[in-house]
Amino acid sequence: MIARLVEFRDIGDEIRHFVFDAEADDFRFTPGQFVSLSDVVGDRKVTRAYSIASAPAGRRFELCLNRVKDGRMSPRLFELGPGDTIEMGAPLGYFTPRTPASDSVLVATGTGVAPFRSMLRARPAEWAERRFTLIFGVRYERNLLYREEFEAMAAERPNFRFWPVLSRPEEGWTGRSGHVQAHLDEAIGGRLDMDVYVCGLKLMVDDVRARLKERGFDRKRVIYEKYD
Repeated sequence: MIARLVEFRDIGDEIRHFVFDAEADDFRFTPGQFVSLSDVVGDRKVTRAYSIASAPAGRRFELCLNRVKDGRMSPRLFELGPGDTIEMGAPLGYFTPRTPASDSVLVATGTGVAPFRSMLRARPAEWAERRFTLIFGVRYERNLLYREEFEAMAAERPNFRFWPVLSRPEEGWTGRSGHVQAHLDEAIGGRLDMDVYVCGLKLMVDDVRARLKERGFDRKRVIYEKYD
């Protein structure tokens, strides 16, 4: 199918939020899934997968991605203007909300927060009865993607906590610092009956999984998606 760019805005250092319209008669996805975009770059066809960052809303969907230095696809996407089109595959992926829902911790770094934005904006009905903590790590405060949205959710939803974490905090930052892994134990509170969703770079995801295994977590309660 074809995706047509509707609009975009820059939301961080070399990070852009895209709004697309899927030119398809039947476009459906489950929060947490991804789409693959393809284009001919140079003399090769390149395909890259990107998590959807929005709740289901007809044919419209949103992506959040960073421009990768020396990358083949992301620089091409950053060249797109409103009205331009690109080839797209159907939504896929199993990094989706578990049923039945449990109290959960969501751990993300960088653009790995995209599928969590999709889930939290969609907010399945049974999530209203469960407690969720989003631990979101970036280097600098200016790159806390969708910060105002998550802060508003935390203010409006008694069962949702938003914990931004900076690994390179600048002067004046009074929030959490270090890596997201350092705040995992506090979020879990010694429980083993929670689900933990993890999305981000491979090193972080693997470290979180190893820590949870050491604490006795059932591997089926750890849902993850990682990228390089």
